Amino acid sequence: MSALNSDDLNRIFDRLDLDGDGFVSIDELKWLLERIGVHACLEELAPLVGQAKLDRIDFVLFYDSIIIRRSSDEEEDEGAGEEEDDGVESDLAKAFKVYDLNGDGYISCEELQSVLSRLGLWNEHCGKDCRSMISKFDTNSDGVLDFEEFKNMMFLS
Repeated sequence: MSALNSDDLNRIFDRLDLDGDGFVSIDELKWLLERIGVHACLEELAPLVGQAKLDRIDFVLFYDSIIIRRSSDEEEDEGAGEEEDDGVESDLAKAFKVYDLNGDGYISCEELQSVLSRLGLWNEHCGKDCRSMISKFDTNSDGVLDFEEFKNMMFLS
């Protein structure tokens, strides 16, 4: 996964704060995970989050801790061999399928937009962003991302 900039994190925080109270609760995080097809119970999320609600600063710190933990896990696993690579490949394949809505093996701008809409992260300004994100990683210039291009996007962003 790539690190997000502060504007992205603020936009995500605002979208996750469903009740507009200035906090992202565990329930709101659970809602997001369910929207993307990850089912976790509150008992699993509570220890991970560490508190019932996160303000904007705590949310950024929580996100950063996940990215740092993931980066250190990847560094530790670097020499672990093909078994670990298969796990990463499998995780990426699952993530790819979330975006490849029609199952044709490609992620189009429309599919990316649809998934972002489901997550509540799309607005009228994102349409251009979807196209530019795809074109940035579309190495064969066919207007869509195949799995290899998707992997490059996930590792290089």
